[in-house]
Amino acid sequence: MKRRIAVIGAGASGLAAIKCCLDEGLEPMCFEQSDGLGGLWRFKEEPEDGRSSIYRSVIINSSKEMMCYSDFPIPDDFANFMHNSKILEYFHLYARHFDLLRYIRFKTTVRRVKMRPDFSRSGQWEVVTATSGGLEESAIFDGVMVCTGHHTYPHLPLQDFRGIETFQGEYFHSREYKGPEKFLGKRVIIIGVGNSGGDLAVELSRIADQVFLSTRRGCWVLNRILDDGLPYDMLLITRFASLLKKILPFNFLNWMEEQKLNKRFDHKLYGLQAKHRVSSQHPTVNDELPNRIISGTVVVKPNIKELRGSSVTFEDGSVEDKIDVVIFATGYNVSFPFLDSSVITVRHNQVSLYKHVFPPALEHPTLAFIGLVQAHGPLMVVAEMQARWVTRVFAGFGKLPQTKVMLKDIQRKKDELAKCFVSSQRHTFEEDFIYYMDELATQIGTRPSIPWLFLRDPRLALVVFLGPCTPYQYRLMGPGKWAGARNAIFTQWERVFKPLQTRMLQEKPRRSAGALLFKVTTAIVLCAMVTYYVHWQRPALLQKLVDTVGIHWQ
Repeated sequence: MKRRIAVIGAGASGLAAIKCCLDEGLEPMCFEQSDGLGGLWRFKEEPEDGRSSIYRSVIINSSKEMMCYSDFPIPDDFANFMHNSKILEYFHLYARHFDLLRYIRFKTTVRRVKMRPDFSRSGQWEVVTATSGGLEESAIFDGVMVCTGHHTYPHLPLQDFRGIETFQGEYFHSREYKGPEKFLGKRVIIIGVGNSGGDLAVELSRIADQVFLSTRRGCWVLNRILDDGLPYDMLLITRFASLLKKILPFNFLNWMEEQKLNKRFDHKLYGLQAKHRVSSQHPTVNDELPNRIISGTVVVKPNIKELRGSSVTFEDGSVEDKIDVVIFATGYNVSFPFLDSSVITVRHNQVSLYKHVFPPALEHPTLAFIGLVQAHGPLMVVAEMQARWVTRVFAGFGKLPQTKVMLKDIQRKKDELAKCFVSSQRHTFEEDFIYYMDELATQIGTRPSIPWLFLRDPRLALVVFLGPCTPYQYRLMGPGKWAGARNAIFTQWERVFKPLQTRMLQEKPRRSAGALLFKVTTAIVLCAMVTYYVHWQRPALLQKLVDTVGIHWQ
């Protein structure tokens, strides 16, 4: 008899969970609160309780080749950075291709998930659901995959803003924002310079009388396109670059990245100079913010000191009057209202999970959280890898270590996080994309072996090692191997170029991806060689270099 698995949520993580269950011979049943799939990426005109919410204009920050499911490439004519409507279309293509829709119960809310009385023996869970009409049902499952994400419950820190109760204008969390129409001619303050704060500042600056962007720490702004107009993540997220991160000193890497970003625009000159290094916080991905600042339609301000009536005083003493709207782009709280605190506890947005997936103290590994991680890369790819691992464990093809080993690993990750990232509720489950993906793939047996590939397929090995770490790499070997993975890797740049070639020109052919890859790789190798020579062979010269560029070397 097949083991029955409850999947909570039919978004990017939930769809991957359903498909992975089927791959491992499990019987999934997905419960989705809304009337359609897509989760975060399904735009609705009004925000809904208990569900993620986006604004109409949202464009994803990951390129299509980096964010697709590992055995289902996004159509080649889709844009590289897709509008939310195209992402939803891709999800529907994926669900139809793998026949996932028949495993989803829409308009069904999960009210409670609790252990069965005989949990110590069976490891089973009772899941209580309710239909839109209020009818409650209960069912028993052998495993539960929580795929509700972490962009549902807004963090609105009103207690940190003195005088907010006297503010005469309107204030709300960015989750409630849908479009710019009603802000015509208004004076707006946006608090927070993450991705949402930056996006809203840019969009509103085209229609509002004035937009002020308030930040406590500043930020580093990354463009979606880099050299030759190619997607930034396909140039930056490579195995070779990941190797250099392990070899080169942390501060030197930060200095190089910061110099690169400041070449586009001087962050200090534009008032965005961050108090942290570029690798110590998520960069803000935004293509237009510098243009709006230099045109004066967005004015960068420090943190708010006090609100009084329609006036706002900032920490530098400046005052702005006649403020109509304050928008809090201040992130989200992690919460699982259907789970008892004895099962999972959230403190200061921190959740103690083995590799961000399994609660370590349960007698049976039959509860897992999918998508509850912030990797410096596309989340849906990470969620799929988590689901592949979890379903292998559920099906009995993998085991977890002893509780004390898992707790030690959790503590190790917390210590590493504290060393590298700014302490805030935003940075509680950060991971390096390739390192974390490889960590999970090792659990399954799907991590690509570069030495083995060099022996068997040198051409493929070079592309895997030097090129972008696209999801297809994790379908080359091991359980779930996909026959189309090799070809998908060799044709990935063709799918990047396809949507851009809408006007054919009789000119010299553009540089091939191989030439670009060679250029980038050569530059990185030379940099690594020079750094190695200076660091290990000429300490005095190194110190002189450090003094020259003005960075602190540890």
